[in-house]
Amino acid sequence: MATTDEGGAGESEERRICSLHAVPKRILPASVTPMRERLINLFGNKWVTGTVLHYYFFDRDTDGENVLLENGQTVFVPWKGAENEMQVARQAFDVWAQQGIGIRFEEVREREEAEIRIGFMRGDGAWSWLGREILDHGPNERTMNFGWNIAAPGELDTAIHEIGHTLGFPHEHQNPKAGIEWDEEAVYLDLARPPNEWDRAKTYWNIIRKLEPGEVEGTTWDPDSVMHYPFKAGLIRKPEHYFIHGLQPAGGLSERDRSWVKTLYPPTDDAAAPLLRPAQSVLVELAPGQQRDFRVAPQETRFYQFGTFGASDSVMVLFESDNHQLRYRIGDDDSGEDLNAYFRIKLFKGREYVLRVRMYHSERRDQTSVMMW
Repeated sequence: MATTDEGGAGESEERRICSLHAVPKRILPASVTPMRERLINLFGNKWVTGTVLHYYFFDRDTDGENVLLENGQTVFVPWKGAENEMQVARQAFDVWAQQGIGIRFEEVREREEAEIRIGFMRGDGAWSWLGREILDHGPNERTMNFGWNIAAPGELDTAIHEIGHTLGFPHEHQNPKAGIEWDEEAVYLDLARPPNEWDRAKTYWNIIRKLEPGEVEGTTWDPDSVMHYPFKAGLIRKPEHYFIHGLQPAGGLSERDRSWVKTLYPPTDDAAAPLLRPAQSVLVELAPGQQRDFRVAPQETRFYQFGTFGASDSVMVLFESDNHQLRYRIGDDDSGEDLNAYFRIKLFKGREYVLRVRMYHSERRDQTSVMMW
């Protein structure tokens, strides 16, 4: 996606745009009700509030891959980026962080410490895995790429857009509530041309395909969202205004972007979280999307078990405090299963931990609890 930094209209006629990787649809058991499935789809790839996401820029001369050219030769294309491009990415992380959300971003120098690993491979487009999908990829793999110079004027929104995907936000123009009717062949033809040169499958996945209703938040479409592509005239048949004039998001985070990210990731206060004690069952009483946090201060070094109880879908994550920085230790997601979140881990006396439980769906708010033993 390419728009202007300060909200003016960019030139959409020769725009480069982001592409998400096609992933198989998650198949849930037949016993999962439509409402339960909708909530799992909406919250399933989101982070627990209070997560610190560490990002890393590939920096070794050997970071890259060999690309086969049309003439049969191969050429090595690096993943390293220029300092001014990395600075734009840092600025984009700051844009999201300045919303006062309960997600923090921290740059690290070792790829093994990072959840987000960023490459600048030319010709590979701009993309990110969606939300917690990034955890499925090892330390030597990219989870985000910028395939053109994002230090060029008007490209800050490209970086903001990709970080939005890492936060779990899909493409807004695929919102089924938008009521967009495409001139599909015109879209396929437009995206097949330079600079994108997409095949039909990629165009379908990123533009034509409509998201499931449960994958999007709210009841309305936001054409100004930073997660929305710009489209030139002639590609959108309906609403007719966009067929004549095209569609150009205003630039930057829209008001709805700001509101939704604050709702999804409200700030946390771990110091005020209650202490979870061994053999103590605590009702969590959470509505869909809500979260409860607990401090854990083991009085002896040993293995502990943590679990949720009740007919619910939730994700449970444990962090350890390392010089007042929270580091992910272990987690479990029981969504779509007739099980409860559970893990067993060795904790150390004198160290501090934080347990977070986020609810997707519960049969009854007053019948789900969490316990350590």
